[in-house]
Amino acid sequence: MCILSFYKPGIAPDLEALRDGAAANPHGHGYAIVAEDRILVGRGLDADAVINEFASVRALFPDTPALFHSRFATHGYVSEQNCHPFAFGGDERTVLAHNGVLPEIVHPAIDDPRSDTRVAAEDFLPREPFGPIDSWTGRTGLEDWLNGDKMIILTVDPRYKHTAYLLNEHHGHWTADGIWYSNHSYRWRAPGTAAKPGSYLYDYCDYCGQYDIERAGPHCAACGFCEECWHEFPHCDCEFLAGTDRYADLKYFDAA
Repeated sequence: MCILSFYKPGIAPDLEALRDGAAANPHGHGYAIVAEDRILVGRGLDADAVINEFASVRALFPDTPALFHSRFATHGYVSEQNCHPFAFGGDERTVLAHNGVLPEIVHPAIDDPRSDTRVAAEDFLPREPFGPIDSWTGRTGLEDWLNGDKMIILTVDPRYKHTAYLLNEHHGHWTADGIWYSNHSYRWRAPGTAAKPGSYLYDYCDYCGQYDIERAGPHCAACGFCEECWHEFPHCDCEFLAGTDRYADLKYFDAA
């Protein structure tokens, strides 16, 4: 899962949204900011420390592209080394961050502590398996391979035409204050502080990416993922659904 945010030049981060996104995706955090001829990167497992550092560095470089990522681990150890973003093929002039679960070809081996995104960044994508990203075939090939996942690449390498690449942008959304988010988990609140259940403001499933604006409850009609407790089907454990048919909303959708 995870959450990824992108900031165009001149856009300041929403620190409350970053903290809420970090609470929902607690397995490590990181940022990247273009700073003239280099990219400044910070990572760590302490959300508050990384967010505060990001805010401070962004204040110094407010007019360049930037990204922030909070991780929900699916592959690889929970460690600072697996916090996004990752250098592209070891070249620190280009970094990438990703939201989703990548295809099996980049899943780490049993004895490999890296995450799938780290494997992709270090070993797979630098070979340009789909062609150069500045070509139509290269970009569309990569976006198709991502299969609904989202990815941001920042670079100061002069061989690229652009400084920032936002891949599968349409699977995320822009807010009124000009920030792009890969999903809605920045709206997450700890139990007891959330909006009342039944307020489902999701355009895309945060797990599979399915467009699902007419859902009847918290579960994605395509994959069953629960947007309230963030558990995959059939493992929803929402307290407010205790003693009920947890997946009645999916049956309602099928009958509609």
